[in-house]
Amino acid sequence: MTETETTDASADTCAGPPQGDRRPDGADKYTISEVAALTGLTAHTLRWYERIGLMPHIDRSHTGQRRYSNRDLDWLALVGKLRLTGMPVADMVRYAELVRSGDHTYTERFELLKQTREDVLSRIAELQGTLAVLDRKISFYADAGRALASERA
Repeated sequence: MTETETTDASADTCAGPPQGDRRPDGADKYTISEVAALTGLTAHTLRWYERIGLMPHIDRSHTGQRRYSNRDLDWLALVGKLRLTGMPVADMVRYAELVRSGDHTYTERFELLKQTREDVLSRIAELQGTLAVLDRKISFYADAGRALASERA
């Protein structure tokens, strides 16, 4: 069982629709190298996620090899999105702990994600301001280039 299996899947959906090249549920036993290829993460990163509690329980084969499921891939997709928000790893681990703890942690999860959303909106506003400066500079140089070209003609 993985951390996303501790609650109703419809209640805490992950990052988005399933990605291609996935096996049907029940036949979804991926090796660490297959997950690395599907996600773009390294095997080292996947093992580290497990070690720090971001993915605390991955099923194992009879020989002890990790076997990831589609739910694990969904969880990794969410973790990838959380990383893109700039959420600190400690907060991602905290979120994973809250998910594993059950439904009574909805309020804490809500607050954590709400704060992350506010941080993202702040960064978007900052980037929009930066984009506006770049657009003005690009426009300036485009106009200056046209003026130079017409002077030479």
